[in-house]
Amino acid sequence: MCGIVGLFLKDEALAPGLGDMLTSMLVTMTDRGPDSAGIAVYGAPETGVAKVTVQSDTPGAAFDGLDSALAQAIGGPVSISVADTHAVLRLDAAHADAAPGILRGLRPGLRVMSRGETIEIYKEVGLPRDVAARFGLRAMAGTHGIGHTRMATESAVTTLGAHPFSTGADQCLVHNGSLSNHHNLTRLLEKAGIAVETENDSEVAAAYLTWRMQQGATLGEALEQALQDLDGFFTFVVGTRDGFGVVRDPIACKPAVMAETDAYVAFGSEYRALVDLPGIETARVWEPEPATVYFWTR
Repeated sequence: MCGIVGLFLKDEALAPGLGDMLTSMLVTMTDRGPDSAGIAVYGAPETGVAKVTVQSDTPGAAFDGLDSALAQAIGGPVSISVADTHAVLRLDAAHADAAPGILRGLRPGLRVMSRGETIEIYKEVGLPRDVAARFGLRAMAGTHGIGHTRMATESAVTTLGAHPFSTGADQCLVHNGSLSNHHNLTRLLEKAGIAVETENDSEVAAAYLTWRMQQGATLGEALEQALQDLDGFFTFVVGTRDGFGVVRDPIACKPAVMAETDAYVAFGSEYRALVDLPGIETARVWEPEPATVYFWTR
């Protein structure tokens, strides 16, 4: 039993409040997952700039001089902003794909949370309100985002085991449920050159969607294919650079509710996660159908 939230803004005027709204939604879902929490925030892209979000249990040693070391390694400028155990490195977009491997070589034990032009992921062990406070999530602006509160069932309570999972540039996934064929999928993905770093079945789902999109599928098409290839119980909320998608398995035993207005699309594991959103009283509210893909792009 985990809690999922998501918010896709249609009205740009709401962008400064994205982090505040998402955090409130996430905190409301605390009793569905008190072990760990995380949020992915998608912000406005900066021309020619990529971001790599990293995490360390010893941030003082890991982040000290990391920007200079990476700049020397790639031969270009790098800036760093630190938030507790996480740091966001900004660099030339041409080096984005190579940067995660270089960073791991520079600082063994450094964990890459995400990479891309718009995404930042912050996740840690602890209650959602505490995780949000550590990173100042309420103050973050953006176009869309997803969040997760975890109650661990199949793997350890660790930072790497927390959601969201990101396995491709500007892509991430949160999951409520359990997959039964993730070991077979892991072997398939490894043959395709996509590594899975944890024992969490949710990361396998994220990697599967990355693989499908690398083959040319849109987010919607990848989610349709997931319905054919993934076994088990799942509700997924997925983010991409300009998209937001939702899908439930054919049995749909995991709770889910959505709301849409002219200003936003919102998702929550329960309706109470949505009650404080602006204009919710006039929103179209519905339960997403089983085996049905919903997605929005800008």
